[in-house]
Amino acid sequence: MSSSAESTAAAGSAGEVRSAAPHLTRDDVDHLAHLARLDLTEAELNTYVGQLSVILDSVAAVTRVAAGDIEPTTHAVPLTNVFRPDVPVPGVSQAQALAGAPSAQDGRFRVPQILGEES
Repeated sequence: MSSSAESTAAAGSAGEVRSAAPHLTRDDVDHLAHLARLDLTEAELNTYVGQLSVILDSVAAVTRVAAGDIEPTTHAVPLTNVFRPDVPVPGVSQAQALAGAPSAQDGRFRVPQILGEES
């Protein structure tokens, strides 16, 4: 039986939680690599079989813990409105802003020219 057929058989009826991850073979990884247009070496295929199996086992463990009676959430804690009223406050004056500048001219920051003159 192919792994996709095993996955379908393991899933059972709709809504039923699978208890184990499907068995992943080297041929499955080779097929995935082909679909993704990846040219993997034999060593890479063997490495990815193990790594992808660990990932699938982890997903299966989370699936077992995720009970059907718990509603899915997007945040772990409830969100509250963090907006505040938009109240204007006095800012710094031009003189205060320019006070810390290394160079000022005509009420503006003076900076070195970094671009050539345009024609």
